[in-house]
Amino acid sequence: MAKGNILIVDDNKSVLTALEFLLSSEFDKVVCISNPNQINSELGKTPFQLVLLDMNFKTGVNTGNEGIYWLHQIKTQKPDTSVVMITAYGDVELAVNALKAGATDFVLKPWDNTKLLATVKAAVQLSQSRGEVNTLKQREKDLKSSFQNNRKHIIGTSPQLMKVLNLVRKVAKTDTNVLVTGENGTGKELIAREIHHLSSRNDEILVSVDMGAISESLFESELFGHIKGAFTDAKENRAGKFEIAHRGTLFLDEIGNLPLHLQSKLLAVLQNREVTRLGSNQPEPVDIRLVCATNRNLPALVKEGLFREDLLYRINTIHIELPPLRDRGEDVLVLAEFFLKKYASKYNKSQLKINNQAQEKLLKYNWPGNIRELEHAIEKAVILSDSNILKPDDFFLRPVTGTNTGSLDTSMSLEEMEKQLISAALDNHPGNITAAAAQLGITRQTLYNKMKKFNLE
Repeated sequence: MAKGNILIVDDNKSVLTALEFLLSSEFDKVVCISNPNQINSELGKTPFQLVLLDMNFKTGVNTGNEGIYWLHQIKTQKPDTSVVMITAYGDVELAVNALKAGATDFVLKPWDNTKLLATVKAAVQLSQSRGEVNTLKQREKDLKSSFQNNRKHIIGTSPQLMKVLNLVRKVAKTDTNVLVTGENGTGKELIAREIHHLSSRNDEILVSVDMGAISESLFESELFGHIKGAFTDAKENRAGKFEIAHRGTLFLDEIGNLPLHLQSKLLAVLQNREVTRLGSNQPEPVDIRLVCATNRNLPALVKEGLFREDLLYRINTIHIELPPLRDRGEDVLVLAEFFLKKYASKYNKSQLKINNQAQEKLLKYNWPGNIRELEHAIEKAVILSDSNILKPDDFFLRPVTGTNTGSLDTSMSLEEMEKQLISAALDNHPGNITAAAAQLGITRQTLYNKMKKFNLE
């Protein structure tokens, strides 16, 4: 912390001189005034962390009332500023009244230099700490407001989507645990955010955790936190995602990717509603709304012994299944128009339109990557467009068969097929190399090597 600024107010010039001499080398700035009527003016000029304030200014008056009056004035104008009262009269009642009125501490004339320095430094640090706390609170408030203002809206009017949103509205009013399932790219995180936004917890934050991206060695530290020295790199205390989400919503994405041996640790926290940081033995209560999501069939994983049945029951009080984009009819065009406006604005091509033939192509396509694939297709078309009209050939779509499986073009070489599969996996898991590698059945390092080979980085 910085040394800080101090304002000294005393009608005794010798006291001002002595205090200025003592404190000037210890602090950034020391201002001395003998007239308390100058206090408000000085507070407006400089951010003071401490005011050393005499309790009596009139000759022969020792009640301390003047000091209490100016103490109130200072705390009203600058509530975070510490005030230490100075008096030559060691009256306990005066000291108690000053402390009750908001003074930080009390020193007597004549003072001991060492004790006075300790008192002043402690008061300055207290003021700085108050300022930091208030700054953090303001940042937290601004962050929450930013999350609310930047909320992405769920787009579409199909009966399938309306059925989901009606269930979301009912569930959001409760604190019950929710499991959101659906194919990759269907908007599971958007549904989680909508549940949070419509809940009584919407003044707090939603903390999102990609369970597939957390390494097993860091699982407990990331979710439950750790204390300094808990392991080699634990250089300071750190709150986990559960503590951060306290009083808000915790969204555990890709819950189906959590290894079996870690599921019991998650279950224990959900049952007890308390976490113990790694390296500590002190449990901390947590109050969260839990929303989980996965694209995997959890009941099937339970039968295979890969997912705990008791954990499934714990997270699955309400189940929301998101329909794939291919089952949402005209929502494809509604979403396409939304993404067209978004990327036309981003790339300064505001006149772009999608012609009827291209719209027909979008409606007939099976969208194995769902909304995420549609968004990427629109962005690519906008970037590569040479005219203001987007035609069918402007959309590069993968040939597909069935409901959610891609069919490879047999005219392609083996290398081209490999590149297409890798590109599709990366599209399905944007920013999540671990999940993309798992889909392809290869290691992360192998995927990195192939990305470099095919220039897909």
